[in-house]
Amino acid sequence: MIREGKEETPQTAEHSHINFYSLLRAHNMQGFQFNDSDQFKDPDLYSDKSDRENEQEQEEWENEVMEKSEESDSDTSERQEDSYIDLDPNETLRETTYIEQSHEELGETAIFTADSWEMNTAQTETVSEENKSLIWTLLKQVRPGMDLSKVVLPTFILEPRSFLDKLSDYYYHADFLSEAAVEENAYNRMKKVVKWYISGFYKKPKGLKKPYNPIIGETFRCLWIHSKTNSKTFYIAEQVSHHPPVSAFYVSNRKDGFCLSGSILAKSKFYGNSLSAILDGEARLSFLNRGEDYVMNMPYAHCKGILYGTMTLELGGQVCIACEKTGYSAQLEFKLKPFLGSSDSVNQINGKIKLGKEVLATLEGHWDSEVFINDKKTGEMETFWDPTPELRQNRLLRCIVPPEEQGEFESERLWQHVTRAINNKDQTEATNEKFILEEAQRKAARERKAKCEEWTPALFEQELATGEWHYRYADTRPWDPLNDLIQFEKDGCIQTKVRHRTPMVTGPKRKHKSDKPKSPESGCSSPEPDHQDSSGSERHKSKHNSRLRKKGTDLSEIQSAIESIRQTQEDINRSVNALRSRVASQTSTESSFLTHRDVAIILFLIFLQVLLNFIFK
Repeated sequence: MIREGKEETPQTAEHSHINFYSLLRAHNMQGFQFNDSDQFKDPDLYSDKSDRENEQEQEEWENEVMEKSEESDSDTSERQEDSYIDLDPNETLRETTYIEQSHEELGETAIFTADSWEMNTAQTETVSEENKSLIWTLLKQVRPGMDLSKVVLPTFILEPRSFLDKLSDYYYHADFLSEAAVEENAYNRMKKVVKWYISGFYKKPKGLKKPYNPIIGETFRCLWIHSKTNSKTFYIAEQVSHHPPVSAFYVSNRKDGFCLSGSILAKSKFYGNSLSAILDGEARLSFLNRGEDYVMNMPYAHCKGILYGTMTLELGGQVCIACEKTGYSAQLEFKLKPFLGSSDSVNQINGKIKLGKEVLATLEGHWDSEVFINDKKTGEMETFWDPTPELRQNRLLRCIVPPEEQGEFESERLWQHVTRAINNKDQTEATNEKFILEEAQRKAARERKAKCEEWTPALFEQELATGEWHYRYADTRPWDPLNDLIQFEKDGCIQTKVRHRTPMVTGPKRKHKSDKPKSPESGCSSPEPDHQDSSGSERHKSKHNSRLRKKGTDLSEIQSAIESIRQTQEDINRSVNALRSRVASQTSTESSFLTHRDVAIILFLIFLQVLLNFIFK
């Protein structure tokens, strides 16, 4: 079993908690003093006696905090209730249990020979006569250009895992993102992001397979262990819509400084002898310490040879990875094999890395084997990416939730009977089990429609203005090594265990209609504070009454401090009003004086004009 590690922290005065209430008593709004006038000073508020009393109260409070040494009762914000943490080394962290993945199918690698580059056999399949008849029966139901999302596919072409699971293939090399997060050079960061992006494609199932279409409400979660940084990358996905089929996902590793979120609308088009699976949507990669977002899209999968020839699966389309803050971008093109192309033209990828409109480097090669980069400034070409056996062996270790501990709608448990039948090559049983799931989904949809109810996702919510899906419990704060201890996951909620509750400045809290626990966006350790500390509950109860008395005393002192602040503000307002009246009076006097002077000058000029006219007349 993979459990989060415990970190013991020395309980010294350096780690004692600073209380907000004590700071109020100690400082007593000294910032409101004005040296230019004594009328703004409150002699009682700023007397030496008051300072001495404040210091004594501060010492008493610190002594009590040292006696507790393991908790903080500051209620500085609504979300801080969720940040309750006990630093007892013997505490058992309440988290989801993960185990190492027992088996992983990587598919077959591409082979270079002296004469040619052989086609990867994992991308081709010869269909048996029995299955060809099933395909012909299926094709009679469709027409060219039709969307296949509502067409029931035969089970012999299914890969025994959900599409939510397949989307996690892009994070076995998330260590590239860990390296990019600490890379100071923006150009090198972009290159590492591109390398990580390409690393998600060489894993392919054997034969021509597609994953299960997730049913609405289906979820999947897993994590990867980073041995070099002693951190974990968490992956959470949920099917938030069935028609159209939308899959939302969220990836987080706050300790290493990155998170990634997005949603995919899966569409498919039939063209006669070929079909394309289009993944419409964007993913947003964020480096938390830098405030940089890298927005990217996905290529499409193209299958040809359905009616005649050998069935072949390829990737195609234009991909753009762009960071608006730095101005760097990468454009990648996944190329389909031309009709008259050689075997070397399979799985080709070309691209370029740019700063604005300036091309800094070009990429070329094969996305499932070697990719080379050519630096435009130096003219040097070197290997950019190569999934060698050594690199595959050093992939990050993925851990999954044991099936017996999964929820009813988690992918592996939900599709377990279909998966078992496919692995046993019992297509009849697989079809029956798949039909049971799909029929249950249709029945639930009819019931919701009859009740005029809409499906509400458990872990994601849609922003009405943009239509984007966001993880409810996303925490994009930079990692604080002095306060943040461990990032973990419980019941689909990715959380952070902290040393103590500290005042945090957070954005406006979104209101959810869901009955799920509060979002731990401020580094909360658990959405269920009452159950966070099971081992020390008796000890906390014994000190409960003393804490209540202390809080009552603190409350009265806060009220007194607030009253003093209010009186000081009233004095300031009266003084400001007096100054305004005085300035207004002086301005009126000056305005009146100027008016009289102007009138006198005018009268003098008129008199002089009349006199001159009389003389010269």
